[in-house]
Amino acid sequence: MAIDRRLERSEAVARYGLIGRSLGHSFSQRYFTEKFAREGRTAARYDLFELAEVSELPDLIRNTPGLRGLNVTIPYKQTVVPLLSELDPVAAAVGAVNTIAIHADGRTTGHNTDVEGFRVTLQPLLERLAKRDTDIRPRALVLGNGGASRAVAYVLREAGIRFRIVSRDRTMGDLTWEQLDRTVVGVCPLIINATPLGTFPDVDDAPPLPYNAIGPDHLLIDLVYNPEETLFLKRGKVQGATTANGLTMLHAQAEAAWRIWEAE
Repeated sequence: MAIDRRLERSEAVARYGLIGRSLGHSFSQRYFTEKFAREGRTAARYDLFELAEVSELPDLIRNTPGLRGLNVTIPYKQTVVPLLSELDPVAAAVGAVNTIAIHADGRTTGHNTDVEGFRVTLQPLLERLAKRDTDIRPRALVLGNGGASRAVAYVLREAGIRFRIVSRDRTMGDLTWEQLDRTVVGVCPLIINATPLGTFPDVDDAPPLPYNAIGPDHLLIDLVYNPEETLFLKRGKVQGATTANGLTMLHAQAEAAWRIWEAE
């Protein structure tokens, strides 16, 4: 029976998509639609599925013929976990999922390709700064405590970088926003924005930092990619910091997700 279902899947339109609560900011549909066109995959499509609650996921899977894979975005990267059949080892270690593989037998496996995406983003930046004799490895600030923040923390541990999580609630992180004074920001030369602050259309928002404590030795990474230069990055650049947006991460995690889906 499993063989028959795989044959059916190979002949039907292969469907993929993104789940989240509000998806107007997302570039994922355009990215995959253009990818399918370049590769001549006329029997593949990628859609946006806005879910008011993550509990709607099982119905979405049941009622969407040909659905083979999903990406997951805010605010469901953590709350989706109990709804899945299993997690791969990285997703289990991170405690968050941004990619779901839907198997022919109906099982679902959660993956975290944000880890690969942030790893690909961070390493070249560290190497570039090392050539300038700038050592940013000792300390980092991770702004936000959601699913993306967990992936960032996983990669920082891999790289041996000490970090603190910043959250509105002290019980959910190491520091609150109110504790980010000039001293804290000054001694943490790597700052990663893992919150949605500054995402289109709210482009006038930025994490509440003492930006005058940022200088040329700082590296600011924003996981937001729409707009390409957020207010957070603009303010850091004015202070002389090296800056990077979330586009590299977006592309790397998307390609990692595609490799997972293709392996099915």
